[in-house]
Amino acid sequence: MLAFKYIALHYLKYFLIILGALVLFLVGFDFMDKAEQISRSANIMLIYLVYKTFFAIDMLLPLSLIFAMITTKIFLIRSNALVSFYSLGYSRTDILKPFVVVSTIVIMIFISLHNLPKFSRADEFSKNIRLHSQYLHPSRDLFFTYEDKYVYFSKLLPLTNEAEDIRVFSIEGKSLKEVIVAKKAIYKDDAWHIQKADLLIKPDDMSFSSPGMVVKEEKDLKILHGFKPKMLDQIYEGKVNFTIVDALDAYTLLKKQGVETSSIKGALYKIFIYPFFVPSLVVIIFFFVPMSVRFLNVSLFSFAAILSTLLVWGVLFMLIEMSTNKTISSEIGIIGPVVILFSIALRQWYVHRLSTSSSSK
Repeated sequence: MLAFKYIALHYLKYFLIILGALVLFLVGFDFMDKAEQISRSANIMLIYLVYKTFFAIDMLLPLSLIFAMITTKIFLIRSNALVSFYSLGYSRTDILKPFVVVSTIVIMIFISLHNLPKFSRADEFSKNIRLHSQYLHPSRDLFFTYEDKYVYFSKLLPLTNEAEDIRVFSIEGKSLKEVIVAKKAIYKDDAWHIQKADLLIKPDDMSFSSPGMVVKEEKDLKILHGFKPKMLDQIYEGKVNFTIVDALDAYTLLKKQGVETSSIKGALYKIFIYPFFVPSLVVIIFFFVPMSVRFLNVSLFSFAAILSTLLVWGVLFMLIEMSTNKTISSEIGIIGPVVILFSIALRQWYVHRLSTSSSSK
């Protein structure tokens, strides 16, 4: 228990220091590069920096956990604390447990933060502030299918839950049946409400003797039940920064309609699966470090460990981007590498526990 508390506290300390340093570096470098593009308003600049900080934490927190483990392990070796713990009867797996437990708890908190729109969509919001001086920008020219209808929104206003210039095309078989034309729709009570619309009905018989197109005025129409403005904005604009609830709602709704859901699954895998490469890599790197400074070239080890971490993180990031762009499936691009790293870590843990138990006998 003494070793667990001592190591966990030092691990958390180095994690916070490294995360803070990396976030400050990324945000500061970005601000120096983009300062001229941001409104001169102090409030706008402050909001931009806050969202950029959230984005930096989202990107760099997994790396910080691994770098903190490397730093803590070197500190334990240099201070001879590691040798002392081994002398007191602690095994290598006992020393490893604080790193795994703390990193896993931090990852769980990190995942839960993705249920906050301000955190999960921070990169999108910061870009909107830089380009339009507002964190939510209207989406334009959305055209999508819903059940047996084709829907067109000229403009979607996420802040007010409104849409402008709506067209809803109803198809029967392979033929156009009717068209709803409206100037405005408002989302409330789990549906889009249209107060006033023109209904254009096409006759079944399009011969010269047919009465022609029928135009009716309709009031209080309800369309697109369950299709939230955030969902429309994210899915049909090709964005992938979902909150957990929005992603689950979108997946459930699109699955019922038989619409392709690979981007939604990729977003969920990125939230729930991708961060767990951290405990696996912590275990893998841990067992490559000797227990004494006499057997360790600190500079060489630090360079190799950091380079390996960055290489793995870079490959994972590349595979996530390829999954997002549908170049490869999200199962191969996100789940596959994490499962491989977990298998390697589990094997190393098992081998060292086996060797420890055999040596004690």
